Amino acid sequence: MATWVLSECGLKPLPPTFPRPRTGIVNSNSNPSKVGFLCTKNNGVFSDPKFHSGRSFTSSSFRDRNFGLRVSAPLRVTPIEEEEVNKEVKINGAVVENEVGEFDPGAPPPFNLADIRAAIPKHCWVKDPWKSMSYVVRDVIVVLGLAAGAAYLNNWLVWPLYWAAQGTMFWALFVLGHDCGHGSFSNNPKLNSVVGHLLHSSILVPYHGWRISHRTHHQNHGHVENDESWHPLSEKIFRSLDTITRTLRFTVPFPLLAYPVYLFSRSPGKTGSHFHPDSDLFVPKERKDIITSTACWSAMVAILVGLGFVMGPIPLLKLYGVPYVLFVMWLDLVTYLHHHGHEDKLPWYRGKEWSYLRGGLTTLDRDYGWINNIHHDIGTHVIHHLFPQIPHYHLVEATEAAKPVLGRYYKEPKKSAPLPFHLIGDLVRSLRRDHYVSDTGDVVYYQTDPDLSE
Repeated sequence: MATWVLSECGLKPLPPTFPRPRTGIVNSNSNPSKVGFLCTKNNGVFSDPKFHSGRSFTSSSFRDRNFGLRVSAPLRVTPIEEEEVNKEVKINGAVVENEVGEFDPGAPPPFNLADIRAAIPKHCWVKDPWKSMSYVVRDVIVVLGLAAGAAYLNNWLVWPLYWAAQGTMFWALFVLGHDCGHGSFSNNPKLNSVVGHLLHSSILVPYHGWRISHRTHHQNHGHVENDESWHPLSEKIFRSLDTITRTLRFTVPFPLLAYPVYLFSRSPGKTGSHFHPDSDLFVPKERKDIITSTACWSAMVAILVGLGFVMGPIPLLKLYGVPYVLFVMWLDLVTYLHHHGHEDKLPWYRGKEWSYLRGGLTTLDRDYGWINNIHHDIGTHVIHHLFPQIPHYHLVEATEAAKPVLGRYYKEPKKSAPLPFHLIGDLVRSLRRDHYVSDTGDVVYYQTDPDLSE
């Protein structure tokens, strides 16, 4: 009977698993799973076999009455999104949301490196040595101009401004040398090496020593044991630290002064030096490179000592020493926050769970306000870590192109004011929270020592 009524109304019946329709007047708001239909034929006459009284009812005869039929057609269909709130979400077989709809950053991504690479415009991969050199010329002119201006004015109202500006410019020089180390400066290895040595030696960084250890960092990013810089301490190593070392590592401002120490002795749990050719960091064929870089670094130290005798230690301290310290603080702040300090805990990996892609996706972009252009957009760190051969002047465009592929695996950076003072809060919060990871497990997250979090 219901099938006949629905067909007369021009409707197709639902599958027979639904309740059978019943006649009667229905309040459509009382049960949304049962719907009242008022069907009329083309001639405006309502007809139903249940009304076999020999009469026909015209529309005018029941205009004010509700002859609703209880048929199994739902008034409201639950959206697919609501039906799946309490289900796991899988993309290409990877669970990217858990049972309560929360994104799992430790889940294998549903895309691969080739997908990201394909999304980045081809011109973003092109290295222009003239353009790269123009940034070097720009930064060197600014550095020399700031030093000349501060020395000429020699005013205590000017010196603090000079230190902040020059320390930032030393950091900018480091970033350009960093591009040389990655080969993103140009396709000419000799040009990269010469420019890299000049830039890094001028700020007391051993170019090849740092280049090789930084390569190790990129190749093992996100790996608990194999990563090179700012990797997490295992609980065993953390507990083995003496009180002074533990306090210095997690108390501001001491972590911001760690870089020179790292160059000589690496991180806790690792041995070796960036200056020694027989260090665990290097293989025998790299010995000559390390000797060359150490010699250049030593030459710069000799130049500074000579300047100290010529101009006196205090002027040298004001012109070079204080800006160097601020450069070190910039370097430690940026490199730490590109791998720590997100409001959500991010995974670190071991064993079979680690991959180059998954490790790279744990890195973070940061917004530095006015400083973005000055330090060559180093804040676009995710794409840089995955594809370090992309020149810095294409990283912003490459990042925007890759975002649709990365989806929720990309953590949008917090918008900065003109000066990125908000990052100090992120640093302090992370140092109070991110202390060590478990000694076991292939996907681990930072844990907190209550004695340090107070």
